[in-house]
Amino acid sequence: MSRSLYASHTLIALCCAATAAAQDPTPDTPPAETQKQDDGDRIIVTATRSEKSPFDVPFTTNVIDAQDVYRRSYRTLPQVLRDTPGIMVQETAHGHGSPYIRGFTSFRTLLLVDGVRLNHSAFRPGPNQYFNTLDPLSLDRVEVVKGPSSVLYGSDAVGGTISTFTRDPYTYSNEAGFASGGRTMVRFSDAENSLIGRGEFSLGHTAEDGSRTGALIGGTIKKFGDLESGGLTGLQPETGYDEEDYDIKLEHWFDDDTRLRFLHQRVFQNDVPRTHRTIFASGWRGTSIGSDQRREFDQDRTLTYLQFEKKNIGGAVEEISANLSWHQQEEVRYRIRGDGRQEFQGFRVGTLGASTQLTSLSDYGTWTYGVEFYHDDVSSYNRRVFPTFSESIQGPIGDDSTYDMLGVYLQDEFEATEDLTFIAGARFNYVAADADRVADPVNSGNVISVDDDWTAFVGSLRFVYELQPDAVNVFGGVSQGFRAPNLSDLTRFDTARTDEFEIPSPNLDPEEYIQYEIGVKARGERFRGEVSYFYTDIRDQIRRFPTGATNADGDRQVTKANVGDGYAYGVELGGAFRATDDVEVFANGTYIEGEVDNFTTSTVQTNSDYLTRLMPLTFQLGAHWEPQESKGWAEAVWVHAEDADKLSFSDVNDTSRVPPGGTPGYDVLHLRGGYQIGERTQLAVLLENVTDVSYRVHGSGQNRPGRNFIISVETTF
Repeated sequence: MSRSLYASHTLIALCCAATAAAQDPTPDTPPAETQKQDDGDRIIVTATRSEKSPFDVPFTTNVIDAQDVYRRSYRTLPQVLRDTPGIMVQETAHGHGSPYIRGFTSFRTLLLVDGVRLNHSAFRPGPNQYFNTLDPLSLDRVEVVKGPSSVLYGSDAVGGTISTFTRDPYTYSNEAGFASGGRTMVRFSDAENSLIGRGEFSLGHTAEDGSRTGALIGGTIKKFGDLESGGLTGLQPETGYDEEDYDIKLEHWFDDDTRLRFLHQRVFQNDVPRTHRTIFASGWRGTSIGSDQRREFDQDRTLTYLQFEKKNIGGAVEEISANLSWHQQEEVRYRIRGDGRQEFQGFRVGTLGASTQLTSLSDYGTWTYGVEFYHDDVSSYNRRVFPTFSESIQGPIGDDSTYDMLGVYLQDEFEATEDLTFIAGARFNYVAADADRVADPVNSGNVISVDDDWTAFVGSLRFVYELQPDAVNVFGGVSQGFRAPNLSDLTRFDTARTDEFEIPSPNLDPEEYIQYEIGVKARGERFRGEVSYFYTDIRDQIRRFPTGATNADGDRQVTKANVGDGYAYGVELGGAFRATDDVEVFANGTYIEGEVDNFTTSTVQTNSDYLTRLMPLTFQLGAHWEPQESKGWAEAVWVHAEDADKLSFSDVNDTSRVPPGGTPGYDVLHLRGGYQIGERTQLAVLLENVTDVSYRVHGSGQNRPGRNFIISVETTF
């Protein structure tokens, strides 16, 4: 039986079994989608590693919960972030997406799952596909903290930190005994030619002593056909793919303050094409057509962890949490070149993680401190299978490699006055890379090894000043960020952007960042809003540049060095006003500028260059209607983006994704609505891109869908 057919049968069986066994879930713990929330109900953990209202943290943050994901029918994790100020979601392919946060993406943004790092040492520069390997339908919420968070989270937390939280078992009996329930969800989209289905089952048991044990089992099947774009662009062939996800979560509450939990999740993506590099690319506004006959990726990612947490201890340590995790990412790329040569290349990264965090209360504030360690084992290969078989020294990154990260951090939150709170923190970092099989950048037929290590200290000082109690807060501060060179920086031997080939670059140093931020948050009975200004000082950023040579296939050879000194600054704002009891008007906007030094030729002279894929001026305006006593809701959203014509040297040369002169701006209208059918079924209907505009987000390898009808039905039981 094929993998897809087996998974489909498994999902159907799961849903049927769950329905047959279902009892009513506990009334006070329904699935998140059935709960209406406003900002006052939400919490954020990522900003300070403790539960707080987003209004009270000294950072620019956003929280997207499961109800938001359902109502706006986001199909991937990157798309969950696309309506957030300061974030531009680039999509190289239908199955690849990468959020740019304050000008940074890929390994300069950090992705967490329940506090566990998903970033690993094979993350490459520029937009990548790894954010797509997390099923948004398995999540309870997504938290975004913009700007550097390296004090709490270490390397990579530069542009921002994206923290995802998986769904917990949600069915427990108020009395001793069992309770069960679950949900099913089906989503259909015509312009995406897609069908998504998820089923999950939750089982809980309450013991006589009040302890509780729960389990949540879920699975998602995704079928994406070829994408239909707007206007005259029409069908984009060879863009579809399949995906299968499943997850299981177990937890045991010893008491209300003590919990042990276990998670295992897996995501498998099959034959995700990078169409823009192939002969099937749809040339748009002058973009080039690729020469490959096929270029497809498989992604197989698993995460398993065991976590323990205890609160309200009441001694020198008030809270403690510990984590042990195993994360594995496997990638396979199948390529048929224009002349018929066939290649398989890929890597496997296995990451062992361990961390402990403690919280202590004192006369000098609340202290949060801990230690974390991650160890990567990496294997990599590149095999040419036709017309003759051969195997290279390494794959896209160095073979037989290890990568270690150790971090120790300390943070203190204290009240200077009744209205003024400071959060100060510091972190020590140690990072080591060891790659035994690397192609010599001078003579690629020779084998070299790369062995290096780095240390770094970073700090931050943030504040919140309560200008008007529970109504207006002024916040800001200074935060350092850093990123250590990873195996992709040091050892990559692979194609890069259009007609480029990247060679290993040993002897790199860490990147350093300092961000200054000031902002205001306000809320009232009918209004809530936030505006912030940030300035990021960039030092020693690792940048690609041409060597002046070409390889045997005629691709330009590029290498890397710590030549990037520069800056990024911008303004983000967002707000909502309740015009009537039933209607809320909302808006947000982003303005970003930035430049960084780079070699634009193989000479030794650097020149100031725009940030790669600089987000153009973008804003949204919308209205949401939801009567208090009604079962229905509706909203309209207008999205405007200016021309993205501030191009870096790499943007200009990325001709298969960026049109000559830049990516044209666009105006797009989305209509959404929904209705609660009975107590346990809700319907969402969306008409996206109402005017059928042909457009793409800057730097993407394909256009966004044209006029797109989406319908989702969710049932809880």
